[in-house]
Amino acid sequence: MLNWIDRLPLSVLLIVALTLGLSPFFPEPHLWEKLKMLAVGELVRPLDIFDLLLHGVPWILLILKLGRLAGMRRA
Repeated sequence: MLNWIDRLPLSVLLIVALTLGLSPFFPEPHLWEKLKMLAVGELVRPLDIFDLLLHGVPWILLILKLGRLAGMRRA
């Protein structure tokens, strides 16, 4: 099911997570801002939810890729 993640280069996922996942960098990363809003229950606007998904998906894909690589090394 997740074989397509195996075909994604780790370097590309890392670059996308560090750029799109953290941009804009100042005054604070957008993902961090949205996670704080989620924690206090202020993430209610559709645009904010879209922003969380947009900036969070690269990190989720990177974590999945690293997990699959770690699983392959154990096997």
